[in-house]
Amino acid sequence: MSRAVTWLVLAAAILWSLGSADMGLEKLPGAMARLGEFFGRMLPPDMSIWPEVLQGLAETLRIAILGTFFAVLFSVVLGILAAETLVPPAIWRPVRSLLAIVRAIPLILVAMLMVGAVGLGPLPGILAVTFHATGMLAKFYAEAIDTVSPEPVKALESAGANRLQQLRWGIWPQMAPVVLRDTVFRFELNLRESLILGIVGAGGIGLYVQTYVRSFQYDKAATVTLAIIVLVLLSEAVNTALQKRFS
Repeated sequence: MSRAVTWLVLAAAILWSLGSADMGLEKLPGAMARLGEFFGRMLPPDMSIWPEVLQGLAETLRIAILGTFFAVLFSVVLGILAAETLVPPAIWRPVRSLLAIVRAIPLILVAMLMVGAVGLGPLPGILAVTFHATGMLAKFYAEAIDTVSPEPVKALESAGANRLQQLRWGIWPQMAPVVLRDTVFRFELNLRESLILGIVGAGGIGLYVQTYVRSFQYDKAATVTLAIIVLVLLSEAVNTALQKRFS
């Protein structure tokens, strides 16, 4: 009965959305013509800006790498504090609530706040990625801790091991594959999100996208777009290889 109610609620939500969205489907034919004209202006791509594009891609990659690195450092501590099996409810409940609040704040808003606080450049991008990624990674780490088998931990506890020793020898070997998988996935997500941070002045290749589109230099915007596609495809390939390696 509960499953049928769930499907009915989902169907009702979809029908309600379709009926009240005012999508304006009659605009699609004209939109397709305008999109065709827009893409026509992007050809052929202007490869003369390739050195600038590579510089922007390198900055984007640095933002993603450093943002992920600092997020992992914070998430290790917060993940332990948010684990139900390691700390009392008076600690893990507030920490999990804090992580939920962090995840609820859009990354682009965080980036805008960081730009206002520290100025333009890659630093606000790194801070924004670190802040936003910590909310997700710490939650994943806490869940990984809570799903491990308790038997090895109890054996270590009966042998006199302290909390850190239990975490290192009883919990970490079980959760390591999950943690590594989630961290690699989050890095790929950070890289994709870092691509747009330049739009608000937080460094990276997004600044070039904004500059060329606003100045109607669509051939140069096409070159940036191609570079972004290549970078995303490479990150996807690396992520897949690492997932197979750690699985």
